[in-house]
Order: sequence, then structure tokens, then C-alpha cells
Amino acid sequence: MAALAAILAAALAAGPAMAQQRFENLDRLDSLVAMTVGANLGQPGGPVAPIDRRLKLAPCPSTPNVEGPVFGAAIVKCDALGWRIRVPLSTGGVQANVTPVAAPVARPVAARPAPSRDIVVKRGDPVQLVAGGALFQVSRLMVADEDGAIGAMIRVRGEDKKAAPVLAQVVETGLVKIPGFKDY
Repeated sequence: MAALAAILAAALAAGPAMAQQRFENLDRLDSLVAMTVGANLGQPGGPVAPIDRRLKLAPCPSTPNVEGPVFGAAIVKCDALGWRIRVPLSTGGVQANVTPVAAPVARPVAARPAPSRDIVVKRGDPVQLVAGGALFQVSRLMVADEDGAIGAMIRVRGEDKKAAPVLAQVVETGLVKIPGFKDY
């Protein structure tokens, strides 16, 4: 009888330990991101896709912080444990109601203004290098080796000057991407 009571007491004591969360609740993180950016999954300005369910993050002892949008993504981080993830956001915002107007008069090609080639990244600027697709992205802080306008290919490298440069395409001020990944 005493042995049965000891086993029952051990099972009751282990119950709360087993009930503790082993990994961070990714549905909760998805909800926090949606609330912070003000748009749900798939909506303009909202997350492109749910957070990758293969991630096994340690449960944050407090509510994770969500910042953003920063460079087209929301940043979810747990300061207590030191983990941080980047959730890509869809481009666009609230669409304005547009009323149709008469078709514009065609102008000669020479009269059209050329697309802007303003330099948005200058040599020595810190830039965020992003590689990935719609469902998963990896990023790293780099330094630009060249000036570049949006759409231009420039060389970037890490803090180490001896490291080989990486060729990347300028997306916006402070953001470059590795070309070749689909659904960016």
C-alpha cells in the first residue's frame, strides 16, 4: 500500500512538470505579429505566411516583443532568452478607392521621364542582407562596398575586410537581397 501511495504521489508531482510547455507556442506568436502590424495573414501589410512550424523555440518566460515593420518584416524576440526571428510581411497597404478617368493622351517615348536612379545605399553603409522565399528568410548585417540604386547589383561583405564579398541586389534603403530566390 505504501508503494502504491508513493507511485501516486510521484505521478501527481510530475503532472505539472509534464504540463509545462516544451516549446514556444507559434500560434501565439502569429497572433502577436498580426496584432502589432494591424493586418492578418495574407492581407496587405500582414504576414506573408505563418511562422515555420519546424521552429522549436524555447518558451519565453514573458510575452515576446514584436517590432516592425522593419525592412519588410516584423521582428519577434524574447529578450530574456535571446532568441529573435524575422516574419516577412506582404507589401502594400490599404488600397484607396480609385475612380476611372479618361485615358491619357499618348506621348512620344522621348518625352517620358527616365526612372529614378537615386543612390539609396552608399559605400560603407550598414545593410541587411536577406536570402529566402515567401515562407522562410535568413538575414545578416553586412557593409556595402559600393553605391547602389534600387534594383542595382552591389558587393557587400561582413565586418571582416578579408572575407570575400557577396553580390546582392538593392531592394530599398538599407536592405539588399541575394538574387535567385523565388517568391521574395
